Amino acid sequence: TWKTILLQDSASPLMEQLLFFHDHTMMILIIITILVSQMLLSMIFNSFIHRFLLEGQLIELIWTILPAVILILIALPSLRILYIMDEVNNPMISIKSIGHQWYWTYEYSDYKNLNFDSYMIPTKDLNSFNFRLLEVDNRIIIPFMTQIRLIVTSADVIHSWTIPSLGMKIDGTPGRLNQINFSINRTGIFYGQCSEICGANHSFMPIVIESISPYFF
Repeated sequence: TWKTILLQDSASPLMEQLLFFHDHTMMILIIITILVSQMLLSMIFNSFIHRFLLEGQLIELIWTILPAVILILIALPSLRILYIMDEVNNPMISIKSIGHQWYWTYEYSDYKNLNFDSYMIPTKDLNSFNFRLLEVDNRIIIPFMTQIRLIVTSADVIHSWTIPSLGMKIDGTPGRLNQINFSINRTGIFYGQCSEICGANHSFMPIVIESISPYFF
Protein backbone atom coordinates (compact mmCIF):
# COMPACT_ATOMS: atom_id res chain seq x y z
CA THR A 1 0.00 0.00 0.00
CA TRP A 2 1.05 3.63 -0.31
CA LYS A 3 2.09 3.90 3.37
CA THR A 4 4.35 0.83 3.31
CA ILE A 5 7.91 1.62 4.39
CA LEU A 6 9.14 -1.97 4.76
CA LEU A 7 10.23 -4.43 2.07
CA GLN A 8 7.52 -6.26 0.11
CA ASP A 9 6.44 -9.75 1.21
CA SER A 10 8.76 -12.34 -0.28
CA ALA A 11 7.51 -14.55 -3.11
CA SER A 12 10.74 -16.51 -3.69
CA PRO A 13 13.31 -18.37 -1.56
CA LEU A 14 15.92 -15.80 -2.58
CA MET A 15 13.86 -12.87 -1.28
CA GLU A 16 13.29 -14.76 1.99
CA GLN A 17 17.06 -14.99 2.44
CA LEU A 18 17.43 -11.27 1.64
CA LEU A 19 14.76 -10.43 4.25
CA PHE A 20 16.52 -12.56 6.87
CA PHE A 21 19.83 -10.86 6.06
CA HIS A 22 18.17 -7.42 6.27
CA ASP A 23 16.74 -8.21 9.72
CA HIS A 24 20.05 -9.71 10.88
CA THR A 25 21.99 -6.59 9.84
CA MET A 26 19.39 -4.17 11.26
CA MET A 27 19.50 -5.99 14.61
CA ILE A 28 23.29 -5.54 14.78
CA LEU A 29 22.94 -1.85 13.82
CA ILE A 30 20.27 -1.23 16.47
CA ILE A 31 22.42 -2.85 19.19
CA ILE A 32 25.47 -0.77 18.18
CA THR A 33 23.39 2.44 18.03
CA ILE A 34 21.87 1.89 21.48
CA LEU A 35 25.23 0.97 23.01
CA VAL A 36 27.12 3.95 21.54
CA SER A 37 24.27 6.37 22.40
CA GLN A 38 24.21 5.15 25.99
CA MET A 39 27.99 5.56 26.28
CA LEU A 40 27.88 9.08 24.78
CA LEU A 41 25.08 10.19 27.11
CA SER A 42 26.95 8.70 30.06
CA MET A 43 30.09 10.64 29.14
CA ILE A 44 28.16 13.90 28.60
CA PHE A 45 26.20 13.84 31.87
CA ASN A 46 28.84 12.26 34.15
CA SER A 47 32.41 13.25 34.92
CA PHE A 48 33.65 9.92 36.28
CA ILE A 49 37.27 8.99 35.62
CA HIS A 50 38.65 5.46 35.83
CA ARG A 51 42.36 5.78 36.51
CA PHE A 52 43.16 2.37 34.96
CA LEU A 53 41.33 3.17 31.70
CA LEU A 54 43.12 6.43 30.94
CA GLU A 55 45.71 4.46 29.00
CA GLY A 56 44.94 0.78 28.59
CA GLN A 57 46.09 -1.65 25.93
CA LEU A 58 43.41 -4.19 26.85
CA ILE A 59 40.42 -1.91 26.21
CA GLU A 60 42.00 -0.74 22.93
CA LEU A 61 42.48 -4.37 21.90
CA ILE A 62 38.83 -5.12 22.69
CA TRP A 63 37.40 -2.18 20.74
CA THR A 64 39.60 -3.05 17.74
CA ILE A 65 38.76 -6.78 17.62
CA LEU A 66 35.03 -6.43 18.40
CA PRO A 67 34.14 -4.33 15.30
CA ALA A 68 36.17 -6.75 13.14
CA VAL A 69 34.12 -9.70 14.48
CA ILE A 70 30.86 -7.79 13.87
CA LEU A 71 31.92 -7.04 10.27
CA ILE A 72 32.64 -10.76 9.71
CA LEU A 73 29.17 -11.63 11.09
CA ILE A 74 27.67 -9.29 8.47
CA ALA A 75 29.99 -10.27 5.59
CA LEU A 76 29.58 -14.07 5.74
CA PRO A 77 25.78 -14.23 5.19
CA SER A 78 26.10 -11.44 2.61
CA LEU A 79 28.64 -13.44 0.55
CA ARG A 80 26.51 -16.57 0.90
CA ILE A 81 23.47 -14.81 -0.60
CA LEU A 82 25.65 -13.34 -3.35
CA TYR A 83 26.70 -16.82 -4.47
CA ILE A 84 23.13 -18.18 -4.18
CA MET A 85 21.89 -15.36 -6.45
CA ASP A 86 24.52 -16.20 -9.08
CA GLU A 87 23.82 -19.94 -9.15
CA VAL A 88 21.79 -21.35 -12.05
CA ASN A 89 20.62 -24.90 -11.30
CA ASN A 90 18.78 -26.94 -13.93
CA PRO A 91 16.20 -24.41 -15.14
CA MET A 92 13.02 -25.93 -16.59
CA ILE A 93 12.04 -22.83 -18.59
CA SER A 94 14.18 -20.14 -20.20
CA ILE A 95 12.72 -16.69 -20.89
CA LYS A 96 14.52 -13.95 -22.76
CA SER A 97 13.65 -10.35 -21.91
CA ILE A 98 14.67 -7.55 -24.27
CA GLY A 99 14.40 -3.94 -23.14
CA HIS A 100 13.31 -1.30 -25.65
CA GLN A 101 12.51 2.40 -25.32
CA TRP A 102 10.02 2.04 -23.67
CA TYR A 103 8.57 -1.46 -23.47
CA TRP A 104 9.72 -5.05 -22.94
CA THR A 105 9.80 -7.95 -25.40
CA TYR A 106 9.68 -11.53 -24.08
CA GLU A 107 10.70 -14.72 -25.86
CA TYR A 108 9.97 -18.20 -24.49
CA SER A 109 13.03 -19.96 -25.90
CA ASP A 110 11.70 -23.49 -25.25
CA TYR A 111 8.69 -22.98 -27.53
CA LYS A 112 8.48 -22.20 -31.24
CA ASN A 113 7.47 -18.65 -32.18
CA LEU A 114 6.31 -17.70 -28.68
CA ASN A 115 7.26 -14.06 -28.22
CA PHE A 116 5.33 -10.89 -27.47
CA ASP A 117 5.71 -7.23 -26.55
CA SER A 118 4.58 -5.94 -23.16
CA TYR A 119 3.37 -2.33 -23.07
CA MET A 120 1.97 -0.35 -20.15
CA ILE A 121 -1.81 0.12 -20.33
CA PRO A 122 -2.63 3.88 -20.54
CA THR A 123 -4.55 5.31 -17.59
CA LYS A 124 -7.68 5.99 -19.69
CA ASP A 125 -7.91 2.28 -20.65
CA LEU A 126 -7.56 0.85 -17.12
CA ASN A 127 -10.23 -1.17 -15.35
CA SER A 128 -11.20 -0.20 -11.81
CA PHE A 129 -9.17 -3.08 -10.31
CA ASN A 130 -5.94 -2.34 -12.23
CA PHE A 131 -2.93 -0.52 -10.82
CA ARG A 132 -2.13 2.75 -12.54
CA LEU A 133 1.29 2.85 -14.27
CA LEU A 134 1.88 -0.82 -13.36
CA GLU A 135 -0.54 -2.85 -15.49
CA VAL A 136 0.57 -4.22 -18.88
CA ASP A 137 -1.28 -5.61 -21.87
CA ASN A 138 0.72 -8.90 -21.95
CA ARG A 139 1.91 -10.42 -18.68
CA ILE A 140 4.67 -13.00 -18.29
CA ILE A 141 2.95 -16.27 -17.35
CA ILE A 142 5.13 -18.75 -15.47
CA PRO A 143 4.49 -21.81 -13.25
CA PHE A 144 5.26 -21.54 -9.55
CA MET A 145 7.69 -23.89 -7.73
CA THR A 146 9.68 -24.14 -10.96
CA GLN A 147 13.25 -23.10 -11.70
CA ILE A 148 13.16 -20.30 -14.30
CA ARG A 149 16.18 -18.90 -16.13
CA LEU A 150 15.78 -15.30 -17.25
CA ILE A 151 18.13 -13.91 -19.89
CA VAL A 152 18.08 -10.11 -20.11
CA THR A 153 19.45 -7.85 -22.82
CA SER A 154 18.59 -4.54 -24.46
CA ALA A 155 18.05 -3.28 -28.00
CA ASP A 156 18.99 0.37 -27.37
CA VAL A 157 20.13 1.72 -23.97
CA ILE A 158 20.76 0.13 -20.57
CA HIS A 159 17.55 -1.04 -18.86
CA SER A 160 17.13 -2.88 -15.56
CA TRP A 161 14.61 -5.70 -15.11
CA THR A 162 13.35 -5.59 -11.52
CA ILE A 163 10.73 -7.40 -9.40
CA PRO A 164 11.13 -6.34 -5.73
CA SER A 165 9.03 -9.14 -4.20
CA LEU A 166 11.25 -11.74 -5.91
CA GLY A 167 14.48 -10.00 -4.90
CA MET A 168 15.46 -9.63 -8.56
CA LYS A 169 17.29 -6.78 -10.26
CA ILE A 170 19.32 -7.42 -13.40
CA ASP A 171 20.65 -5.02 -16.01
CA GLY A 172 19.75 -5.32 -19.68
CA THR A 173 22.82 -4.10 -21.56
CA PRO A 174 23.04 -3.69 -25.36
CA GLY A 175 25.22 -6.39 -26.93
CA ARG A 176 25.36 -8.47 -23.75
CA LEU A 177 23.31 -11.31 -22.24
CA ASN A 178 22.88 -11.34 -18.46
CA GLN A 179 21.18 -14.28 -16.79
CA ILE A 180 19.52 -14.86 -13.45
CA ASN A 181 17.80 -17.86 -11.90
CA PHE A 182 14.62 -17.66 -9.79
CA SER A 183 11.72 -19.68 -8.47
CA ILE A 184 8.37 -18.36 -7.25
CA ASN A 185 6.93 -20.20 -4.25
CA ARG A 186 3.30 -19.08 -4.51
CA THR A 187 0.74 -18.06 -7.09
CA GLY A 188 -0.07 -14.40 -7.62
CA ILE A 189 0.64 -11.32 -9.67
CA PHE A 190 3.95 -9.54 -9.07
CA TYR A 191 4.82 -6.06 -10.26
CA GLY A 192 8.09 -4.33 -11.04
CA GLN A 193 9.49 -1.51 -13.16
CA CYS A 194 12.62 -0.67 -15.11
CA SER A 195 15.14 0.49 -12.51
CA GLU A 196 17.66 2.15 -14.80
CA ILE A 197 17.07 5.73 -15.96
CA CYS A 198 16.67 4.91 -19.65
CA GLY A 199 15.03 8.01 -21.13
CA ALA A 200 11.90 10.15 -21.15
CA ASN A 201 9.41 7.29 -20.63
CA HIS A 202 11.60 5.36 -18.20
CA SER A 203 8.81 5.20 -15.61
CA PHE A 204 6.29 3.84 -18.12
CA MET A 205 7.71 0.38 -18.83
CA PRO A 206 6.42 -1.83 -16.00
CA ILE A 207 6.95 -5.58 -15.60
CA VAL A 208 4.16 -7.95 -14.55
CA ILE A 209 4.62 -11.64 -13.73
CA GLU A 210 1.59 -13.88 -13.27
CA SER A 211 2.47 -17.03 -11.35
CA ILE A 212 0.09 -19.94 -11.95
CA SER A 213 -0.10 -23.66 -11.21
CA PRO A 214 2.18 -25.85 -13.41
CA TYR A 215 -0.94 -27.93 -14.16
CA PHE A 216 -2.54 -24.99 -16.03
CA PHE A 217 0.71 -23.77 -17.57
